[in-house]
Amino acid sequence: MSQQANKATTRVEGQALIIERIFEAPRELVWDAWTKPEHVSRWWGHGGVPLHACEIDLRVGGTYRYVQLGPDGTEFPVIGTYREIVKPERLNYTMIFDVAPYNEHESVIFDSFEQLEGGKSKLTMRTEYVSAEALQGSLASGAEQGAIASMERYAEYLAKLQQEV
Repeated sequence: MSQQANKATTRVEGQALIIERIFEAPRELVWDAWTKPEHVSRWWGHGGVPLHACEIDLRVGGTYRYVQLGPDGTEFPVIGTYREIVKPERLNYTMIFDVAPYNEHESVIFDSFEQLEGGKSKLTMRTEYVSAEALQGSLASGAEQGAIASMERYAEYLAKLQQEV
């Protein structure tokens, strides 16, 4: 897909789902809001449900854990481990939705942060799945729509941060 006026776009390449978005914010701010728990807890998640827990140990070998609570109090944790961190250019980490039967396969994510002209930044999030079946299962579960919605909440949050600066 082409980049539409500052909206998230997606495409599938092989066993990977790629989501891209341009933000009206400098790369350093985009990086910080993507990697610091005090920011992530304000925008990340499915269905606009705030995070109950947001733990980030941003170092190679460090882990993260995001937990949403369902209306009945059921926890929905997402966990992973950081493999590469090059601030503010790129991240590589694993991700798994830690609820059976979805916790059978870990995804590997590559995020790149590109500084554009005019104080804008481009974030590309490439999620690689262990198999074509795992990718199709993720797509069928609504993960793509959830990621797009989360990316749009992230854009709204960045806009608020920009106004505060």
